[in-house]
Amino acid sequence: MSTSRIAAVDVGNDAIKAIFGKMDSELYIPNVIARDVEDRPVIGIEDLDQQDPIEGIHIRVHSPALLENNAIYRVGNLATKSDNPFELDPGSSKSEEDQTLVMLFATLALDAVNEKQAAAFKKTNNVIDANYTLGTGLPLREVKEGRDVGYRSKLLGSVHQVEFLITPKYQGLKVNIKFDEVKVYPEGFAAYINLVMDNNSNVINRDLIDKQILIQDIGGLSTDIAVIKNRKVDDDKAQGFNLGVAEALEAIREEIRKKHGVELDSRRDVVEIITKKNDRNHIMVRGSRTSVHDITDRILGELAKKQYRHLRNVWQKNSQTEICYFIGGGSIVLKDYLKALNNHLDGYNIDFFEDEKESIWMMSNAYYKLITDFVRKNSKIEAKKEEQKTGSAK
Repeated sequence: MSTSRIAAVDVGNDAIKAIFGKMDSELYIPNVIARDVEDRPVIGIEDLDQQDPIEGIHIRVHSPALLENNAIYRVGNLATKSDNPFELDPGSSKSEEDQTLVMLFATLALDAVNEKQAAAFKKTNNVIDANYTLGTGLPLREVKEGRDVGYRSKLLGSVHQVEFLITPKYQGLKVNIKFDEVKVYPEGFAAYINLVMDNNSNVINRDLIDKQILIQDIGGLSTDIAVIKNRKVDDDKAQGFNLGVAEALEAIREEIRKKHGVELDSRRDVVEIITKKNDRNHIMVRGSRTSVHDITDRILGELAKKQYRHLRNVWQKNSQTEICYFIGGGSIVLKDYLKALNNHLDGYNIDFFEDEKESIWMMSNAYYKLITDFVRKNSKIEAKKEEQKTGSAK
């Protein structure tokens, strides 16, 4: 029988971030898919297995949870090079999109086929049976609407199969994914847990534990503001908004195309331009380094104003708040603009995570802490039951 492997997966609108096992493996894959054909053309097919599998994810996905079953996809970096890459649109719900599930299944399958897991899962011919205990999350808005229940039930009780087609090293392998347990956490609460707990459920930030705080999570498609009181999310006060950075990134991409005639492949290319360490807000136009500062400042400045307005409104309704933490990929993009606005206007006590990796991986780290804590407590309960059973048998 296969053992159940822990998976903590943040299906972010920009990218999927996943941590596995005893933190022995992690995966980062851009959240982009593209429909494809089974026999995709490859230049230098004989050298395929020398390439990195992450750069060439080409799969068929079979699952009763999907609206479009048995479809073939390019995933991640390979999809960004396609003529028809698909990124989630503003207004869509993470819990109801096939793309969320395709990305989740692809990520778990990539972990399962890794040679490091050879002993963990049963393999018969080219088929691997992989069992996972999953910790993941949904935006507060979707959890408040009760969509986490339907999302969880889609995953549990079914076998989801990923077949690797023309993917480096894994061509022809199939992975049957089964979930032993799925825990779906509200993203704002997960962020709070990450701030106050370590991987062994010990409190690491006592200053925060009894404070009233806000956590503003700016994503690609939405923004959640969690109000933390008495060590838990105040469901009545927490708010979700259909306002992320995706539309702004698309607007920047379109203006760059119109003004400079430069086609950027995806929103990720825009993020790279506005966050890179050197030559930030510059692109190459016909071989010349060209500033796009005028475009990015105007569009991101307007978005920052809208985000700041949400902060102000929520803070006014929760006047005893002591600090607001900005998290998520969108907060990295808007950090300088939000700081400038705050200095000029209200001067709220706000904070950002200067370590970019910490901010990006915050949710998956939080899910890891929560799911390992669940497994630990569950194991103790099971051990106690076994002990009682053995004792009564005597």
